[in-house]
Amino acid sequence: MFTLDDTDHAILDELRRDARASMTAIAEAVHISRAGAHARIKRLTDAGVITGYTVRTDPVLLGHHASAYVTLAIEQATWQEVSARLRRIPEIEHMALVGGDFDVILLVRASDARDLRRIVLEDIQAIPSIRSTRTTLIFEDFTLV
Repeated sequence: MFTLDDTDHAILDELRRDARASMTAIAEAVHISRAGAHARIKRLTDAGVITGYTVRTDPVLLGHHASAYVTLAIEQATWQEVSARLRRIPEIEHMALVGGDFDVILLVRASDARDLRRIVLEDIQAIPSIRSTRTTLIFEDFTLV
């Protein structure tokens, strides 16, 4: 079993803050050698802990002026089919299968309210296995890491 120590967690925190940070900067921040940082990041990547690097963007500056969390209730045993169909909707930024009052939660980014309406009513609700949806508008969102 793969275990993470405090240094591994500190490296991951640094990478979450700035995935473009140099190996030297990461090493200095966590008080290890550059070679040690490189070896640990390679080990974390090889173990599947680090699955990739990404860019955070401002949705409004990208033209997404309407965002919402959309929750779905789906028919039993249809998750694979539903998730495959949802993956084809480009405005869905994040999707999770959850437990609780609903089965799936989506983060949807749209150009405006009319576009959000189209996505929910025409794209998402058109999937036969979806029993119901509930849309919660996002007024402002923040990245905490």
